Amino acid sequence: MSVTKKAVEKKATRAAFGDEIVRLGESNKDIYVVDIDIGKSCKTDKFIEKFPMQHINVGIAEQNGAGIAAGLATTGKIPFISTYAVFGSLRMAEQIRQEVCYPNLNVKIACSHGGLTPGNDGGSHQAIEDMGVMRSFPNMTVIMGADYHSTRKLIAEAAAMYGPVYLRFTRDAVPLIYDENETFEIGKAKQLRDGEDIAIIANGDTVRLAIEAAEQLEQNGVSVKLLDMHTIKPLDVEAVKDCLDIGRIITVEDHNILNGLGSAVAEVIAEAGKGQLARIGVQDRFGESAPYEKLLEINGITVENIVATANKLLTN
Repeated sequence: MSVTKKAVEKKATRAAFGDEIVRLGESNKDIYVVDIDIGKSCKTDKFIEKFPMQHINVGIAEQNGAGIAAGLATTGKIPFISTYAVFGSLRMAEQIRQEVCYPNLNVKIACSHGGLTPGNDGGSHQAIEDMGVMRSFPNMTVIMGADYHSTRKLIAEAAAMYGPVYLRFTRDAVPLIYDENETFEIGKAKQLRDGEDIAIIANGDTVRLAIEAAEQLEQNGVSVKLLDMHTIKPLDVEAVKDCLDIGRIITVEDHNILNGLGSAVAEVIAEAGKGQLARIGVQDRFGESAPYEKLLEINGITVENIVATANKLLTN
């Protein structure tokens, strides 16, 4: 697949969850939503209105929500816990490990406000370590779609598979990249461009930046291979290995550069014993209160830095 046009229409991926969970509820009465008292913000209000008997609001009690979801899963239900990423990955971490992952129950943790997108809410609400925490738990699958359409498809895939899944969504609107008919497979990277000079691997809300950077590089004669690594666990190891012949790889993520996409790719490169990697992401620091785009700039998660990093690798 090749993406050549810059997207202009924007939608938050949390809106994709709100729409897709309603569609899933219509076709499968085993779909449940366990809300942590923020249904409107996490976009489950339509589901609540349409399927009140398939909805449980536990209040501000995240750990309790994880336990209830685990109990529902033991009866054959498919519960989606809906909360903010900072709560779903950290406050619930012990319960997810012990009550969901350890017994390998069919619970989905659907978290909005991932990464720096909470912006002005400040560092306390910006989950910059969540995917790293979740990918360290055995049995857990970790996913972040790049736009509204890919997120809807990946949510549907998550509902259809058995086992714990962590789904991460943006608070802010991000550009549409994919057509609504595009297909996605969990654990299989989406190749957006093929090239031979440098490889860029991005996920989530940074894929849009990687696309624009690839366009600029190609205008200057640089051939770019570009992957949307929407699933960081299980990582598409073969897709990463295919980049090793190029030798120069950049990862881009709205997450701490420690234990996220960059670390996952670094593990493959280290085990292969070849390849050069540069990681672009949150620079092992907490966020702060500022507009989302400004926070990206502070951490070097920009088109300009991706291009500059690529040019640096090409001259080494």
